[in-house]
Amino acid sequence: MAFKSVLSVTRADHSDKDVTISAGLCAEVGANLSVLIMAPPPLSGCIPEWPKRRAAAIARLEERYRQIEKFSHEMGILEKTSRDIQKLLGARCICYDVEYCNQASVGDAVRQRALCSDLTIVGPALLNDINLGPLVINGSLFDTGKPVLVVPEGAEATLSPRRVLVGWDSRVEASRAVREALDLLSGAKEVRVTIVDPEVTCTGSGTEPGADVAAYLTLHGARVSVDRLPSAGKPAATVLAQHAIDTSANMIVMGAYGSRRLRERLFGGVRRWIEAKPPLPLFLAR
Repeated sequence: MAFKSVLSVTRADHSDKDVTISAGLCAEVGANLSVLIMAPPPLSGCIPEWPKRRAAAIARLEERYRQIEKFSHEMGILEKTSRDIQKLLGARCICYDVEYCNQASVGDAVRQRALCSDLTIVGPALLNDINLGPLVINGSLFDTGKPVLVVPEGAEATLSPRRVLVGWDSRVEASRAVREALDLLSGAKEVRVTIVDPEVTCTGSGTEPGADVAAYLTLHGARVSVDRLPSAGKPAATVLAQHAIDTSANMIVMGAYGSRRLRERLFGGVRRWIEAKPPLPLFLAR
């Protein structure tokens, strides 16, 4: 599918790198960019019973004053960040919108916006934010079924990759990743469907594992070849990463697996995988 609506999530204390990457990708394909900035949680409106002792009351009052000062300072930073982002995006000549979101409801806010977006981009700053990153992955990838593009530090991000490696295992998640990435795959110069330790069966993958998905992609105009690789005792992700290096891939497309209980482990796994492997954009769908 063509990507016409892209979501980028950031915080006021993040650099503008993620937004810059997302803006560049939107300019490349003529997409609208929605930027969601996480705002500090609001001050509690519930004030507990005031202490009767004068010293305790003064201490409570001073604590409340510090909270208000901190909140005001954070809101000032947030407003400056919003102005800077709008200035940055205005210079890019792309369609965009910028919104605030209460940090206490990140998952739901991301889900609501991802439902009406084609793609969520997780850039280096968000990838390194172990508190916000998993919430964004959960709200977009898991709660909506929409794809996520992870762009690690040092990666050359593009939505027009020349060479793409597809990690294939005949599972539903891999099929959805291929379907969501069809526009990327059909426009690539080369698509390599890669299967680690393929099993020959009379159903599913067939007598030639990968031939079925290769035929499907060919019907959509993709230039496809199939690589069947032995794991030699290595994790499949390690084999895929090395093959991506060997074939000069610009992007890896694969299914994201994990139940609700495994979501945070998935985010941590993606971070560790990217840190240890070549800096390639990773297109995930579920």
